[in-house]
Amino acid sequence: MGLIPVILSGGVGSRLWPVSREAHPKPFMTLPDGQNLIQKTFLRAAALDSVSEVLTVTNRELLFKTEDEYRTVNTSGVAQSYILEPFGRNTAAAVALAALQLKEAHGSDAHMLVLAADHLIQNETAFAQAVAKAVQLSEKGFLVTFGIKPQYPETGFGYIEAGGPIDSNGGLQVARFVEKPDLATAESYLAAGNYFWNSGMFCFKVGTVLEEFAKHAPDVLSAVAVAMERSRLTQADRYRCLALDPASFGDVPDISIDYALMERSDKVVTVACDIGWSDIGSWNAVSELTPEDENGNRFEGEVLSHGAKNNYVNSEDRLTALVGVQDLLVVDTPDALMIAHKDHAQDVKNIVGQLKKAGHTLHLLHRTVHRPWGTYTTLENGERFKIKRIVVKPKASLSLQMHHHRSEHWIVVSGMAVIVNDDQELMLNTNESTFIRAGHKHRLSNPGVIDLVLIEVQSGDYLGEDDIVRFEDVYGRAN
Repeated sequence: MGLIPVILSGGVGSRLWPVSREAHPKPFMTLPDGQNLIQKTFLRAAALDSVSEVLTVTNRELLFKTEDEYRTVNTSGVAQSYILEPFGRNTAAAVALAALQLKEAHGSDAHMLVLAADHLIQNETAFAQAVAKAVQLSEKGFLVTFGIKPQYPETGFGYIEAGGPIDSNGGLQVARFVEKPDLATAESYLAAGNYFWNSGMFCFKVGTVLEEFAKHAPDVLSAVAVAMERSRLTQADRYRCLALDPASFGDVPDISIDYALMERSDKVVTVACDIGWSDIGSWNAVSELTPEDENGNRFEGEVLSHGAKNNYVNSEDRLTALVGVQDLLVVDTPDALMIAHKDHAQDVKNIVGQLKKAGHTLHLLHRTVHRPWGTYTTLENGERFKIKRIVVKPKASLSLQMHHHRSEHWIVVSGMAVIVNDDQELMLNTNESTFIRAGHKHRLSNPGVIDLVLIEVQSGDYLGEDDIVRFEDVYGRAN
């Protein structure tokens, strides 16, 4: 009886801007202990009994970043498999995709545990015990949800109203799912004692959930099946990756698993648990991970304060000074500064909406951008020029590409570079450089065993990242 955790990594986390952005979303935020949320989720899943594989459903642009994060922590060699979405289609599609893939790989009797990549669980022993109960219930044909015992009257979560016990192992009937309540209603739920936060985590047998999809959401299941048939599958030893066809995936209904299935099925039960769960849904939640000082302040980075109380500061790159202020959230990144009152932490997402409307890239990218081959950091951006620091991993290579509107000058800072420049191939060492004219095909590779670091100076009429034509690419991104 195998258990396969399924990690859903699709949210942006706009309430955690400016650290969380579309190309570097909430699951990749580094917490005070040095790990990020997706690493913690992977480790928590891999540590469960009888787990030999973890399946991740994510955006195709985040595959290589996800693999890098897993590679850092996957010391036990748990197999990794992926389903790559070209764009989001909500959780019903993601769960149906995972169930169909697991049926093909493991059969209908396998158990799947659905987890969000951006949740924090601090009591992992209690979590493992709750999962064990859920597996027992799913073996009996139930769709199991995890209800979190509420600690306070939260208005930002949906709730599960529990009925009587299913068995002696802690399973409870689900009377109904409740939308996010107002404060008075949330207080009444807390007093009642039989309402639980809806965590968005689930456990069921693959065959059971597919039967329920066929009964209650056949349009989702059929559309997902068509998309999978038209998609590209890559397999290797202990690795499986399904890249979904964008055209057919666009026909999949955009609906959550709660609306599509959980609120309609009569097989849903809940396991009530107290596992130190948080969805890290705002900067207030993030701040609670940092100890407070005698004035109620919580600081990450170098911070000086005078007469300041009950503030949170996240500023890793430069000194921040607070004087006579209170109840503020201050988050400083190299290219954006966010200051908010704690009572308005949920409203940060409105700034992201304004950035999108204005066509500003700061909702999408950080100054440092991750690519399959390494990273680039924009150091300066001016009229007709841009300066970047490029870091290429050992044995990695950029695509063979060309730009219509810009020329590039590359200077090696450290490491060794092999460069294709039109019809020439040359090797550059530290403090050597080359110039690439607009319209010339070129490629940059690192043949060494240490990182290649170089400075790129771009010049031209247009310097946007979309001025790129790829002819060959080892990561499958060629035009």
